Amino acid sequence: MYVERELERKLLSLLDGPEIIAIFGARQVGKTTLMRHVFDAIERSKIFLDFEDPEIVGLFDEDIKAFAKLYVENYDFIFLDEFQYSQNGGKNLKYLFDTYGKKFIVSGSSSLELTVKLPSYLVGRIFILELFPFSIREIFNFRAKGEFEIAAEKARRLEQIPTAIHNSLLRLLDEFIIFGGYPRAVISENPSEKSEILRNLLITYLSRDVRGFFRIAMDYPFNKLMKAVALRIGNLVNYSELAGLAGISLREVKNYLSILEETYIVRLAKPFFANRRTEIVKNPKVYFLDNGLRNATVRDFRDVSTRVDSRSLIENFVAAELVKSGFEIRFWRSKGGAEVDFVIEENRRLIPIKVKSHAARSPGKSLISFSRKYNPPTAFILHRGNLMVQERGHTRFIFLPAYLVHDIMELL
Repeated sequence: MYVERELERKLLSLLDGPEIIAIFGARQVGKTTLMRHVFDAIERSKIFLDFEDPEIVGLFDEDIKAFAKLYVENYDFIFLDEFQYSQNGGKNLKYLFDTYGKKFIVSGSSSLELTVKLPSYLVGRIFILELFPFSIREIFNFRAKGEFEIAAEKARRLEQIPTAIHNSLLRLLDEFIIFGGYPRAVISENPSEKSEILRNLLITYLSRDVRGFFRIAMDYPFNKLMKAVALRIGNLVNYSELAGLAGISLREVKNYLSILEETYIVRLAKPFFANRRTEIVKNPKVYFLDNGLRNATVRDFRDVSTRVDSRSLIENFVAAELVKSGFEIRFWRSKGGAEVDFVIEENRRLIPIKVKSHAARSPGKSLISFSRKYNPPTAFILHRGNLMVQERGHTRFIFLPAYLVHDIMELL
C-alpha cells in the first residue's frame, strides 16, 4: 500500500532541474518506497540501483568508469538507494555528474556529510530533501481526510471544531503519540503488531547503523545512553549525568548524541535568549523525532491516559512535528524558572508555543512573562481542548488543538 507523502510533490518538481537530488532520513521511513513510486512515474530511460548490493557499491567505489559504462551512459535518470554504503560517495558522484550530465536521485539513512563523504565536492550541485516518519497531517490525510479538512478550515476561521470531529481526531492523535509515524507501524491495524514492528526497527537500527555503519563495537553503553535520553525527552541535556548513567566519557556522550542526530533519531533544541544574565544560554533540550521509536526504546506502549510521562510525550510529538515542518526548534527558559517549550523564528517574527497535556484555559505565567518581554503578536497554546482565542496586552493567544500543529503559520 502506498501512502502519499508531502515530500513527493517537491521531489517531482525538481526532476527537470540539473541538480542531484538527495533524500535523507532515518532507516525505514519510506525513502525507497518514495523513490520507487517516482521511478515508476518516469517515462524516460531510467535505472534503479541498491547500494546494499556489495557488487554494485564495490564497482562504484573501485572503478567509477566501469560503473558509468554499465549504469550511467545509457540512462537519463539514475536512482541510487542506500548511498551511505559508498566509501567514495561525494567524489565519485561529482565525477559522474560533471562528466555525464545525467539526473541522479540518491538516498541515505544519515546526513549529507556522512552519506556522501566530503560534501564540499557537491556544493552547488545538489538539492537536499529530508524525509521523516509520517507527520500527523499525513496520517489524517490517510485515515481521516474529511474530518481533518473540516477541522483545519474551522481553525483558519478561528472557529470551534465540532465536538464529534474534535474527539475523533484526538483519538487518532493519542494513537500517533504512542506508535508514531514509521510507515509499517502506521499501516498495521494491530497494536501488538505495531509495537513489535517498532521493537524490530530499533534492533535493526542498533545492529546495522550503530554496530555496522559506525563501527561501534561495544553497543551496550550506546543502548544505555539512548534509553537515558529517551527517558529525558524535553529536559535540558546534562552531559555529566548521561556519562555516569551510560558509563562512558563526556566525549563519548557528545559523539553518541551526534550519531543519534546524524541518523535522524533525535534532535537537539538550542535555547533562545537575548539576555545572558537572566536566561538559559547553553545546554540544549533533546527530543526523539518519532514517539513510537522513543516508546520502543523505553519499552512502554501503554495508552496516553495511563502514562506518567504523557506531558513529555505530547511535547515530544510537537517538537517532532515542528521539525517535519522545516522549523528550527528552540526553547526559552529564564534563570528564574519561567519556560516556553518552543520559540520559532520565522520571517523575523517570534512565535512562542506552550504545550499542555490537558484542555487549558489560561496561557500560564511563563508564556505571559515571555510575551511581556518580547511582545510577539501571536502566541500558541497547543492542548487537548478546542480552539479558543484570548487577547492580553499586545499578544493574541490562540489555544489550538495539538493535532493542528502544522496549521500554526496559517493562523498568524
